Amino acid sequence: MVQQLAGAGDPGETESPKAGRGVRYLRDEPAPSAQRMVLGHALRKRRKSLNLKQGQVARFIGGSASKVSRIENGRHQFKERDLQALFQLYGIDDPTEQELLLGLAAGANEAAWWQPWSWATSKHLQAVVSFEEMAQRIRSYEPLHIHGLLQTPAYSQAVINRGPGTFQELEARAQLRRERKARFADAPADKTGMFIIDEVTLRRPVGSMEVMCGQLEHLLELSADPRYQFRLAELGRCDLPVDLGATTIFDFAGMLPTLVYAEGFDGGLIIEDDEAVDLRVKAFDALLFASLAPRQTRRRISDLLRHYRR
Repeated sequence: MVQQLAGAGDPGETESPKAGRGVRYLRDEPAPSAQRMVLGHALRKRRKSLNLKQGQVARFIGGSASKVSRIENGRHQFKERDLQALFQLYGIDDPTEQELLLGLAAGANEAAWWQPWSWATSKHLQAVVSFEEMAQRIRSYEPLHIHGLLQTPAYSQAVINRGPGTFQELEARAQLRRERKARFADAPADKTGMFIIDEVTLRRPVGSMEVMCGQLEHLLELSADPRYQFRLAELGRCDLPVDLGATTIFDFAGMLPTLVYAEGFDGGLIIEDDEAVDLRVKAFDALLFASLAPRQTRRRISDLLRHYRR
């Protein structure tokens, strides 16, 4: 399901102060694309900064408050005439900003590259892939497994094989993960990742000792690439603020808002609300600061690699 946990409904003229606060639980049903969600969130922020109600905006663009709500929630196809009217109402007259927002609208109407694998993947995973593709920077903490963008094919296959599904479905998910990694690796140099690796994920064997050796070697290779930045959350530390849980922060280019994805067992939360996002970002930064620096992280990975080779 896709559930609006806060700010649901069509508030119109009686919109409450907390209406539009975005925390969505994604599970089984299609979620809006990243482009639609980010564009809708950006428009909602601009409307609120002007203290306009959805009903007021609806009258200006010749629609309904329900339509404005769907636009802001990413559940309505963006039409250029509506966006041009919103640009006028919100005072968005910078050509660069207009071009950025119009580009998001156009991208939202295109077929996603991962559609060939959609039959075998969960809807919340498709949402994550959508955000990965669009983000300029990805910041992530994974306490259970090594992040998918850092995995070797053998490690990925071992993790995926633990899940449910037919052989064909498992193979399709592995193919999608390989393509995700390749697209990130081939992206422009300004697309970066900041990954906090929990030491537990390195000490818990996945697949076999051979798989783990290959995975640790791969991490050491990636650590030489400035686009991949690593910190290690030490297992022996009792004061690390790891309560954050599995969290990925997506930072986008230009004026677009930062969004957060919090992973669960069978779904995940997409967090759009500014205060909730800021809380997660601060928690991530606290864990980042408390974790091992890059050079120490590489040294610890090398030590663990020698351990697995014994």
